[in-house]
This record gives sequence, structure tokens and C-alpha cells, in this order.
Amino acid sequence: MFPGGSDDSVTDPFLDVQNAESDGDSAFEEGDINSLTTSISSSVFAYVYENGRRYHQLREGNYIFPNDEKEQDRLDMLHHVYRLVQGGRLHVAPISNPQRVLDMGTGTGLWALDFADEFPEAEVMGLDVTPIQPQWAPPNCRFIIDNLEEDWDYPESQHFDYIHQRSMAGSIGSWPRLYQQALQNLNPNGWIEIQEFDVWFYSQVSGGLPEDSPITKWQKMIDQGSQSLGRRLNYASKLAKHLEDAGFVDVQIQVVKTPIGTWPKDPKLRELGAFLQVQMNEALEAVTLGYFTRVLGWSDLETQVMLAHVKKEFNDRSKLLYTFCRFITGRKPGKSI
Repeated sequence: MFPGGSDDSVTDPFLDVQNAESDGDSAFEEGDINSLTTSISSSVFAYVYENGRRYHQLREGNYIFPNDEKEQDRLDMLHHVYRLVQGGRLHVAPISNPQRVLDMGTGTGLWALDFADEFPEAEVMGLDVTPIQPQWAPPNCRFIIDNLEEDWDYPESQHFDYIHQRSMAGSIGSWPRLYQQALQNLNPNGWIEIQEFDVWFYSQVSGGLPEDSPITKWQKMIDQGSQSLGRRLNYASKLAKHLEDAGFVDVQIQVVKTPIGTWPKDPKLRELGAFLQVQMNEALEAVTLGYFTRVLGWSDLETQVMLAHVKKEFNDRSKLLYTFCRFITGRKPGKSI
């Protein structure tokens, strides 16, 4: 049984492996801004520097990931990875004509920008605590700098038809409160959609990853560090239950097995795996430094040595590595649809 339980819809439970001698994967081996507003002070532009990376100073103990240009490039690539997982689609929720859309934790804003282009009649708002969005946007898209964990104060006339969340695991202290506020600020029959990768990795090789594997050791310590902060990183499998507890109905879960590396035989999966492998190489330092140095007490040197071993294993094609990507949707109850 795959993570998430028997009610989850799991795509590609077993992936065919590309012949190691094949060279089919050689390519992989080698407008003006509408508005940028803020409801908090100019301190949102204050940064701190640690271990050669830049971090957001505001509530830095809560958001432990960097926000420098290197991290922004990684987030842009991650946007492409999500689109590859879903065959180019931006959403799986059954929406047709949303008028007001909220992108929670918008990051660099690419999803909000693409959604605004796809739905020109919609008003799209991307919200994030750190100001790393582009200085331009189509007329129907704007970015807000604010904290989702504080009280939402949208009047009923400004409630949303669709709320989108992606890659926010590890950033939220109270998921029940977040989803209660999301429900309260959706119009009747409005939809919420969650797109999250599990932060846990597996091997399709018989026996899986051993206990002494660098990846196994690393992910257990990441899990320990994030739980110590009260913001667990590997939490995607729990989010559907929080939606149901908040009052959402018609909650659906799609779980997609996603390869890491160019080992799959299928060309589309091989392309996805290639991008996800690059994504992981970039994400390792961004994800690890804060937890290991701030929470677990490791030095930067100790952390970098550990990362070198982990990265080597992530790049070992023979490991047949994979993880799971989850797409979770829920509807706010309302009149019959």
C-alpha cells in the first residue's frame, strides 16, 4: 500500500526502468506591475545572512528556508516540475469560471501569473510573507505581502471562488486554523486545492533504501528538526484530514508516484525525473541548512559533508529513487451545484 491509505488514487504504482546502456537520456545527463502592496512595515525587506545564504528576517524562526536568488530559481524550476506531473495543467479542481482566486504562499508568483493568463476574467491574488515576486504582472494579477497565519479580514464581497496552495509544508504552525480561515473566506461551492510533494524518498530496488543510507539518515533528521519547530516538513499526507475536519466536503486525493533521475523507460517520466533530480540537488542545501544548523546544532562544515553524501546518492541512477506528489481538493458546502 502506498503512503496515504487505500482511499488515495495512486498513479504509476510501478515504473519501468530505462536500460542503463541506452543513450535515450543523454540530453538529461549532461507588463508592468499591477500592484505590489504590503500590510506590514518595510521590515519585510530586511534580511539576515547565514552559511552563505540569505533569509527573510521577519518571523525568521517560523520560515526557515532562504529567499535569495538561488532559492528563487529553484522555486521557478519547481513550478515547471508540478506542471510536468500534471501534464501541463495548473489545477485539478473542477473549476470553470472563477472570479476571485487566492494563491497562498505564492513564492515567486509563477503559478499566479500563469493562472491569470489562463483565466483573464479572474482576479488573481498571490500572497506571501517574503517579497520575491516579479515587478510586473498582468492587469488581473496582484501580489500581497502578508502572513497567512494571522487573521484574515476579507469582507464577504471579497471572498474567493478558488484557493490554491502549493509547497507550503514546513511553513505552517496550525493547519486546522489555516483551513478554517480558508473555508470562511470561500464563497459557497468554492474550491480549495493543495499541491504538495512528500518529503520522504523511496527506492524501487528490492528492499528499498537501507537504514544506513545517507538519504534515510538525512530525511529522518529533517523530520526530527521540522517537528521540533512545530512545522513538520513531511506532512502532505495529513492535509486531507484537516480539510475534512475544517468542514470541506467532496475531498479528493490524487497521489502520483514521481521518479527522481533519468531511470524510467517512459520518455515523459524520464523528463520529469531529470527535472526533479536537478530540483533535489538545488533543494538539499536550501531545505537542510536551517534545520541542521539552527535546530539540530550542526556546524556548517558538518552539514555540508552530510549533504555531499546525500547528494551523491540522489544522483545514483541505480537507486531508482522516487517520491509522491499529492493533489488534494475540497469544496465549501453550499447550495446544490
